[in-house]
Amino acid sequence: MNNTSGYDASMTRLSAKASLARWAALLLLASFCWTTLAMAQPLTDPGIQDNNTTLRDITMQGRILLDPTAEQTIEEVVAKGADFEPLTSPRGFQLKGAALWMRFELPELDPAQRWYLMLDGGAFTDRVNFHQGDPAQGWKEQVAGDHVPVAEWSVPDRSPVFAIDTAQLPGPVWLRLTNEPSPLSPRVYLIAEDELQNKRVWTYLMIGGYLGFGLLVMFLGWVHARLYADRSFVAYVIYVACMLGFQVAFTGMGGFFFWPNAAWWNNAAAPIFMLWLTASGIWFVREVCAVSRYHRKVDRAVLAWSAFGFLFPIPYLLLNTPPMFTILNIYGLLSVLLSFSLCIWTWRLGEKYAGWMALGFLPVHLGYPFPALRAAGVLPDSWATQYAVLIGSAIEIPLLLYILHRRAKEYNENRARMRALDSADPLTGLTIAPVLYLRMRDAVRRARRYGHHCGVFLVELSNHGEIVAKEGRETGDRALVVAASRLSRVVREVDTVCRISNTRFAVLVEGPLRQATLKVIAQHIVAKGLEQGPTLPADLPLRFRMVSALLPSEEIPFAEDEDRDERRFLGHLHKELDRLAEDPKKNVLHLPFVPSMPPASMA
Repeated sequence: MNNTSGYDASMTRLSAKASLARWAALLLLASFCWTTLAMAQPLTDPGIQDNNTTLRDITMQGRILLDPTAEQTIEEVVAKGADFEPLTSPRGFQLKGAALWMRFELPELDPAQRWYLMLDGGAFTDRVNFHQGDPAQGWKEQVAGDHVPVAEWSVPDRSPVFAIDTAQLPGPVWLRLTNEPSPLSPRVYLIAEDELQNKRVWTYLMIGGYLGFGLLVMFLGWVHARLYADRSFVAYVIYVACMLGFQVAFTGMGGFFFWPNAAWWNNAAAPIFMLWLTASGIWFVREVCAVSRYHRKVDRAVLAWSAFGFLFPIPYLLLNTPPMFTILNIYGLLSVLLSFSLCIWTWRLGEKYAGWMALGFLPVHLGYPFPALRAAGVLPDSWATQYAVLIGSAIEIPLLLYILHRRAKEYNENRARMRALDSADPLTGLTIAPVLYLRMRDAVRRARRYGHHCGVFLVELSNHGEIVAKEGRETGDRALVVAASRLSRVVREVDTVCRISNTRFAVLVEGPLRQATLKVIAQHIVAKGLEQGPTLPADLPLRFRMVSALLPSEEIPFAEDEDRDERRFLGHLHKELDRLAEDPKKNVLHLPFVPSMPPASMA
């Protein structure tokens, strides 16, 4: 028997692992598909082929000049026109206090539309100055960037946008860009007003829907935290909040909508939320995977790693140097590896939901390299670097909530079963005797108040010894379980069935009740016992012997604060049932009244 149970348990574990592997393969395939689509987005357009085109990438048409002092004026830069070099490929520039100048030769554009120059990736630009010459007024300058409040930008938007004076075209325009400590990798678009408005609408719709969905998930996570009293949901809510904050800051929506006059915070929000997001993610993994259950030192190390992420924004913002930026990137990369490793490690040690957590984090883990490599200067600004993590988190957040819900539900059911053991018979699942005594007292109190009777049966499985002698103890226990089930089906849900001793059951039937009703119930109990079932031998039906009585009786006043009166009452029924066993031809005894007995308080 033990070998069979071990085999079944082993097969169950193998089946769970196979299911997890199948889901991992499907999620990997889906994530690979959308990641491939993100990478397939063209980084540059071949060139301006049609002046009526309303959106075009002109990055590769620009010529660049590096100003190492960052102090040259537009007049000085224009005078060095011969020193400008062509930008042959998308690349990052680690400026380190320098300024990058870009010159674009714009053709004559359709004057029926208003035209703009737009930079993608506003989170990686401290300051941008746009210059366009005007013979009558000199140089026209427009300004944008993280070091300037969005409300003061020439054209407030989520990323730098500059209006072009089409009357001065064809002719060159200049951009001056600065950024520290992350590398600068500009991507410049020439865009018409209708296309710019269309792009705004779709961007706001997409990111707004994402934020609304994230807030709903946060609310559901908090409801689950209150419902299940599980710290994992608290960590999840904090993780989602940091994820939403990071996306708001990284996409530029925060500076445009939430803090348009706070330039310092607009510049600092993205790295701060990135560090808090990573730290809260590690804390979340620690809570769900129960790392402390498997290794105390590893748990302390993980907790310290998470605390480092919450505190590191202080030195990062105070120093704001390339080495600190490198530490930030390394921390993010190692945190991705750490979270995945912790999930797999604890899953292999037997933490069932840790494996599902690894799958839940997978969409963000696959999308994280795009902005990370962009921040390191390896990749230029692109659709993938802007939205890979956003799309991944939109897939991840509901997955993690569902996994947490299943985990909490299973653990809550286990706790409920453990609590039920304190008030239920371990073998049959019936109510235990102390609960029966309380319900008897309440039933008697109600019966006296409304002037009716309730009934009590004491039922014995009379042929239990015969079943054990013929089929063994296991079959005897099964017979008791079947007996409990059949007794429960005879009475109503408001009635109580309790296992009083090894083979005897007490049944409390709520009123109003008459003696004739007790006789009908007794007939049903006897008939239920004689029914054939697949779990017991056909030649051994359940034979019930029972005694019944009506409550309350004026001769038995129940005490208000003790259960000795209920015990004495059931003790009397036990004696009557013992006498009934002496007569093998009789199985049911209905007591017309209860003999007078003094209450426990007077005994």
